[in-house]
Amino acid sequence: MEIYKDNLLVEMYSEHEGHLHGYKQVLVREETRCQQVEIVDTYEFGRCLFLDGKMQSSQVDEYLYHEFLVHPAMVTHPEPKQALIIGGGEGATLREVLRHRGLERVDMVEIDRDVLDFARKHLVAWHQGAFDDPRVRIIVDDGRKFIQDSREIYDIIIIDVSDPTCEGPASMLYTLQFYQSVAARLKPAGIMSLQAGTSSIVGGEIMASLYKTLQRVFPVVRAYEANIPSFDMPWGFGLAAAQLDPKQLNAQEIDRRLQLRGLENLRAYDGETHIGLFSPTKSLRNMLESRGRIIEDTQPIYTPL
Repeated sequence: MEIYKDNLLVEMYSEHEGHLHGYKQVLVREETRCQQVEIVDTYEFGRCLFLDGKMQSSQVDEYLYHEFLVHPAMVTHPEPKQALIIGGGEGATLREVLRHRGLERVDMVEIDRDVLDFARKHLVAWHQGAFDDPRVRIIVDDGRKFIQDSREIYDIIIIDVSDPTCEGPASMLYTLQFYQSVAARLKPAGIMSLQAGTSSIVGGEIMASLYKTLQRVFPVVRAYEANIPSFDMPWGFGLAAAQLDPKQLNAQEIDRRLQLRGLENLRAYDGETHIGLFSPTKSLRNMLESRGRIIEDTQPIYTPL
């Protein structure tokens, strides 16, 4: 991400497209052992986290991303007890998972200890103390290594990692072999949720490829999208399972489960929204069917920049 004079910075999506952000101050600009980390106070979206020059989360609309990533999977499961989060260093995914009554344990695996430290200090509005919840175990490790080495099994696994860049830490968490390892760590009724990159018609190759790759591993695969204003484009998500299907739940049942778990006050997600999420537009359905490829360890996929 380039910082220009007159308090402007540019986030590039490709060689030809970008987003200018006006900013007030830069709180963090550090090259960690894993990635470039920037925390910036902007005029339009408040405090923002950038990793390797890409917007990860903004103070104004992070609730949209995190509610849509977490709650469809959590609510589709009738009684989630154990959850695993891969990534999610700012702590908001953890915050949302912990809101579900009955949850007993959450393991959170983050590769970059510095991101956790920066989040504790500068992103309190995101984590809201979730890192210190007694149900939480924080593990600083590579997510793929943890999945392959672990013998734990979970009701929910949420993959909240950055986009797959050539030099970033996440590309091997987007492959067929990784998802096969994830499936082995799920209980028979377990569910995996993940962010899938943009669903834009000019940039949806990663999402379409993930969709095809997940179908090789899981009997149930559902793709959905949401508008995240700070991302400046529609954003894709995926849900995968061996048994449970979010399309089998009606709005009334979703709202009943949210009420039982004390989640009536969510800002973005409810039963009616759930039905909309899992009724994808024709254009999205066409893109998922017509584009993409199987992502292998030997043939990873990368974002344009």
